[in-house]
Amino acid sequence: MARTRPIPTPRPDTTSTPSPAALRRSPASLLQRAAAHYRPRSLAALRISTGLIFLCFGALKLIPSASPAEHIAVQAAAKLTFGLLPPHILLPALATAEICIGIALMTGILLRYALAAFHLHMTGVFASLFLLPDAMWHHGAPTLEGQYVLKNIVLITACLAVTADELTPR
Repeated sequence: MARTRPIPTPRPDTTSTPSPAALRRSPASLLQRAAAHYRPRSLAALRISTGLIFLCFGALKLIPSASPAEHIAVQAAAKLTFGLLPPHILLPALATAEICIGIALMTGILLRYALAAFHLHMTGVFASLFLLPDAMWHHGAPTLEGQYVLKNIVLITACLAVTADELTPR
């Protein structure tokens, strides 16, 4: 009896295009689908996350010595108000403003007013770089306090995007 060799089954062609099911599971496809899902929600996510940061930083100012920016905030605000408001009034006022801005950003309620207040507040924050140069700079490099102020560039950029969206007619 002669032995017959089994007929080999063809191997799948690895150079052909992947099946639609495989494409749906590929990492690139998953990222594209996630991005497509996120895109229409991205400004809301930016607005809410910025609001949360503002709410938290404002709340820290209500707890004595909890905010690393407390001393600088009071010094800068005192200079901006020409010393007319005492620190025990300035700090709670700044905290309340930041909390209100944060809540408005998170909820979208009174958003235009909150954005105006935000940009006004950031003008004061960045003024501290010039009003308090000894606290903000050391040999031309930002101190820790200066870095704390400069990181707000990210918050400003986020709120500029939110402002542009809010003011764009639909």
